[in-house]
Order: sequence, then C-alpha cells, then structure tokens
Amino acid sequence: RTAGTHFAVAGFTNLSQDHLDFHPTMQEYFEAKARFFDPASPLAAGKSAICVDDEWGRAMAERADHPLTVSTRGAQADVTAAPAAVAPSGEQTIVLHLPGGEVTARLPLPGDFNVANAALATAMGLAAGVDPAAFTAGFADVAVPGRMERIDEGQDFLAVVDYAHKPAAVAAVLDTLRGQVTGRLGVVVGAGGDRDASKRPIMGAEAARRADLVIVTDDNPRSEVPAVIRAAVLEGARSAGTDAEIREIGDRAAAIDALIDWARPGDGVVVAGKGHEVGQLIAGVDHHFDDREEVRRSLKEKKQ
Repeated sequence: RTAGTHFAVAGFTNLSQDHLDFHPTMQEYFEAKARFFDPASPLAAGKSAICVDDEWGRAMAERADHPLTVSTRGAQADVTAAPAAVAPSGEQTIVLHLPGGEVTARLPLPGDFNVANAALATAMGLAAGVDPAAFTAGFADVAVPGRMERIDEGQDFLAVVDYAHKPAAVAAVLDTLRGQVTGRLGVVVGAGGDRDASKRPIMGAEAARRADLVIVTDDNPRSEVPAVIRAAVLEGARSAGTDAEIREIGDRAAAIDALIDWARPGDGVVVAGKGHEVGQLIAGVDHHFDDREEVRRSLKEKKQ
C-alpha cells in the first residue's frame, strides 16, 4: 500500500496482538513495523516519535535513530503527559510537557489511550517543525468516526460505537467506559472471519472481565461459518470465570437491539468491532450494515 512513498515522520504508539494471520509471530509483526524506523531500512522515515510505555516501544526506540520519545505513564521521555482532568462527558484536559516547555490542550476523545495518541501526535508535530501550541489547538475539534463515537438520542444511558477488534482495544474501550458510568456496562462483540483466529477467545475473555453483559455476535464472517467464530469468542468469555452474563445472538442487528433493551439509566453500552464500517461481509457478499445507524434506530424504537 505504501510502496514508493517516503514518510517524513513516523510514529509508533504500541503493539498488541492483531494481524497474526499475516505475521506468524509478534516478533515478525514488530519487524514489519520496524522497517519504518530502522535507519538501515529503505522505508525508514526521516524522523520518528515513539511511545516507550511498553516493551515493544522501548525496543523500537533502541532500533530508531534519535527518535523523540513519548510517555503517559511516568517513563523518562522527551514528551510526557500529566494525568488528565476528565469531565463527565469524557472530554479531557491534558497537559503535555515538551522539550521547550508545556502546553495545555482540550481533547474531546475519552480514554487514556487517546491521551497517548495525542501526546504522540504532538511529538510527531514537533519532529516536523510545527509549533506545538498551534498543533494541539486542533485537538479541540477532533472527532474520529467509529472510534468512541457516542450515539445520543436523548436516552438516559451512554451508548458508544467503537472499532475495537482486537483484545487490547476491547479492554481499553471497556476500561474507559467503566470510568464514565455509574451503572452497569454491556458490550456487543464479535470477531472477523479469515483473520487471526487466535485472538477470538482472548477478545471474549477481555470483554467478560470488564462488562456485566457480553453479547457475542457476528462481525464480518467473510468465508467462514459464523457459528464457529462465535463459539471461539464464547469459549473465551465463559472461561474468564467472571459473573458477566453471556449471550449468543448471531444476528448483529438483533444483538444491538438486545443490548439497548437491556440498558437502564446510568448504564453504558458499547457496540464493538466495526466502528466506521458500513458493510458486513458474509459469504462473499457485502451487505449494508452500519453499527451507528443500527444503534440510533434501536434507541429510537426503545423510546416509542
């Protein structure tokens, strides 16, 4: 996809299990990413910014040539973020400590992972020579379709659609929402077909460890038998050994309806996996399906 493209600046956030259908091991997955940072690689970017809050980031920083380092967890780095002040809406006020001082920014997107994304983006801007104050001012208007996207039809509970389609992302989204609600937390989750099968039970387990209700449904089954995919996610959810209620509803629209119907005032619900996508791939056919449309429809029907 990027053959022939030279990147002025490359950024590395973190590395967690995904795409192991293309990369046999996590080390090989890392090596594929490292081609953008290793000065010996013809694909290496001119400059780089790297988050060093996990072992993969620290390894990447050692591989790169004088990168700007980033941390939101107290590690020594060129760019660091103080703990964010979080409003009830999830909006965050962040203070970034930079080599030349500090800057305060308003970030509409909730979650610690979005603070890390903002810090890394700021470091990339610094590497590119952009004034950090002007750069971070743009955060106030940031909205990413299908990423922690709130769906509001006047309901008295929080409803979110998110692209979380790997174990770490499912965990991060649910951890973020748990801190924003006073009631229970429910999730619709599935896994894609013809992709890394080893992550399916892990996704189910991460959901069951964090949510009060886990509804396992179909994502994009592609050429696989949907029930086989669901069975793997269910196995992980049930093996987590938590008190979470676990249901299986293959029809994704019906699963969303069940989630919305379950929600009470003060609860939080998230439909995970497809985010911004507007189609569902089943047996070679791309059917129109938009989680955001379905959540909005279900919320309206619940109000009737």
